[in-house]
Amino acid sequence: MENLIKVQINDQIFEVAKGTPVLELLKISKVQTNNLVVAAIVNNMLKDLGAELEQDCQVQFVDTSTDEGMRVYHRSAIMLVMRAISEILPGSNAVVQHTLGNGVYGEINYHRPLKDRDIGRIERQMRYIIEADEPITRKTVSREDAERLFTESGQVEKINLLKQLSQEEVILHCCGGYYDFCLGPLAPSTGYLKVFRLRFYLPGFILELPKKERPNEIPPYVEQGKLANIHFEAKKWANIIKVNNVVSLNEVVLKGDMGEIINLMRVSEAFHEKKIMQIADQITENIDRIRIVLIAGPSSSGKTSFAQRLSVQLQVNGIKPVAIALDDYFVDRELTPRDEEGNYDFESIDAIDSALFNDHLIKLIQGEEIKLPYFNFKTGKREYHGDRLRLEPSDLVIVEGIHGLNDVLTKSIPKGRKFKIYVSALTQINLDNQNRIPTTDVRILRRIMRDYRCRGRSAIDTIRLWPSVRRGEEKNIFPFQESADVMFNSALPYELAVIKQIVEPVLKEITPDMPEYSEAQRLLAFLNYFVPLSVDAVPLNSIIREFIGGSCFLSSVIR
Repeated sequence: MENLIKVQINDQIFEVAKGTPVLELLKISKVQTNNLVVAAIVNNMLKDLGAELEQDCQVQFVDTSTDEGMRVYHRSAIMLVMRAISEILPGSNAVVQHTLGNGVYGEINYHRPLKDRDIGRIERQMRYIIEADEPITRKTVSREDAERLFTESGQVEKINLLKQLSQEEVILHCCGGYYDFCLGPLAPSTGYLKVFRLRFYLPGFILELPKKERPNEIPPYVEQGKLANIHFEAKKWANIIKVNNVVSLNEVVLKGDMGEIINLMRVSEAFHEKKIMQIADQITENIDRIRIVLIAGPSSSGKTSFAQRLSVQLQVNGIKPVAIALDDYFVDRELTPRDEEGNYDFESIDAIDSALFNDHLIKLIQGEEIKLPYFNFKTGKREYHGDRLRLEPSDLVIVEGIHGLNDVLTKSIPKGRKFKIYVSALTQINLDNQNRIPTTDVRILRRIMRDYRCRGRSAIDTIRLWPSVRRGEEKNIFPFQESADVMFNSALPYELAVIKQIVEPVLKEITPDMPEYSEAQRLLAFLNYFVPLSVDAVPLNSIIREFIGGSCFLSSVIR
């Protein structure tokens, strides 16, 4: 029959009527899962459970134990809290700003200071809406209708964001008369969103949410005061230069005033240089006791360029930095630990010969000479090529590696003799008050560019590898970030406008028949809001040159 289509789920084929919602297919197929199914991948595209199937297709259900599923859950929970805020504190203006701890941090602009009891009322309203299990529906409306709806609700920043798009129709989500614009599918109803906690966090709130590893519970709250301060500094800086969302950035680019664009770049880079100089001064003031600087951070944070720029500033202060490659202290291949899948786990701290590493650091601090090892990645063996190292009184060891913040790596070195730096790209700008720009998205775009340019890897390869990279970060980096002596934010307010024109063609190489197509389309849709900016004016020492090419530190940034 013409009104029937074939749908493949795993190794089963189902015949259903055209227009069957994905949620109905979930019930028909009786797919068993221990976690909450919140969306589906239909022919390699992520879809709402309310999406109607119109042609033969393959369907894979997405639950909250996956990255895609947890993004759907988080987006839905954010819409829920924004709706509850609008109902409990009418006339307020809420802004979701960034991740913090196990959730997202936001602030509420109201006619009076926010109180703890306000957060309690908002959370109770969220629970009430969840108990009612109200539907969250997806609607396609004209831009004029969308602007009217957002004008009526006072969401002016969304009107400005919609003006960045060329299409005449936009997709909105609606829940209980509250309309919002979301970057991707949402859960089908509020009853899906039972796992959350709302915390008062002066001057705003933290919406605590589950993680994919344990999607049915809220992990214990861990205070991240240092990270919160860096985010606060980023927000303050964005307000100073008047570029705090994509609309304000696009306005600068669209003016076409190269003087203003170059000034934005120069001021942003000068801010980086000032922060690096301050870190170098802090080290210099304590050089009598600090002999080792350890730099760590998640993938594509710009650690290598940061280390180079820090080295320059230290030399200005009369200190000679000496770099030691942690990779050269890998144990021989046969001694490398394996992960749960049986593959070599090079990101494990046990993949490092920490005994030899500590022995060398101790000897260097005591003025002794060491034989520098070299790890041959082809043979999987440690070699010695005759290179030796001894520290002079004005020398300083710099070590860059994922385990730099973990004291197990340098367990023989007293804390007072080492200085730990955490580097990450903590985005200063948002799309609008609800749709923040995740640090993870900036980093994967950076990595796609670098892998494509320097390592011969396609965007498919990078996207496929990214989940394992993230697992390594969650295990080896993020738990230790608060132990850093200082944190450095490597994000630049203009970088996504520069990244756009370089990375878009690479992402478009991923075709609909590839499993990575959904992620590529998500990133392309996100980049669609940015007006492209030429790379020509980007300074050669900029951290993003590490990824887009042309860095004056080129010999050091490919590894």
